[in-house]
Amino acid sequence: MKKMPVVFVGHGSPMNAIENNPYTAEWEALGQRLSRPKAILSISAHWFTPGTRVMDTESPRMIYDMYGFPDELYRIVYAAPGAPDFARRTQELLGENAAIDNSWGLDHGTWSVLHRVFPKAGIPVFQLSVDQNATPEQHFALGRALAPLREEGVLILGSGSVVHNLTRVDWHNAGGDQWAEAFDRYIYDHVLKRDYDNVVHFERAGESAWLAFYSIDHFAPLLYVLGASADSDCIAAFNNSRILGALSMTSYLFE
Repeated sequence: MKKMPVVFVGHGSPMNAIENNPYTAEWEALGQRLSRPKAILSISAHWFTPGTRVMDTESPRMIYDMYGFPDELYRIVYAAPGAPDFARRTQELLGENAAIDNSWGLDHGTWSVLHRVFPKAGIPVFQLSVDQNATPEQHFALGRALAPLREEGVLILGSGSVVHNLTRVDWHNAGGDQWAEAFDRYIYDHVLKRDYDNVVHFERAGESAWLAFYSIDHFAPLLYVLGASADSDCIAAFNNSRILGALSMTSYLFE
């Protein structure tokens, strides 16, 4: 079977599940571009746990982990089946530190994106949590361990945001603050050069790194994706922009 791609998506607001904008247009185009995988492994910023957990349920439930949005958003049901066999294969690849955990489901980091990429919800989906205790180097290494799934028909999706500082969101700013632009550009330049050590050591970006995020939850999915990528992959960036002063939509496809 053709080796499946690995993708990092800056998912932005949950409203992208129901709004039409340039970002969602790119997500829909991505769905047209990608070959149909056997399953999708989503590493979402919104399942942030002590240790690594993977769900192996046959029917993942919807998680509406956002508040104060229109009722229309809470009526979305992304009824994708689970992928128990691939989940157990994932646990096998990650070893004893990965535990099966079905207390979660498909959160908006997953379904708001897949609702636009694969709207028919016919492809099995399972989630892997982001380990809140892992170092950046360990997140990258976990991605490396997941790489064999690509040869087995699994599309690996990381969903988060390179810049995600909700304390500095400016609802009147359609773009990014200077520090957000600087950090997103630093990561962009090093990703495209395959200089992943400087992404793992993002603090080398200087002052902008300390403003980019206060928790690694949204940045870490990119490290898993970079770890699962291969030197032979072509790299394409899309949705390369910042919004509300302090959020990045920049996304990367490796295929």
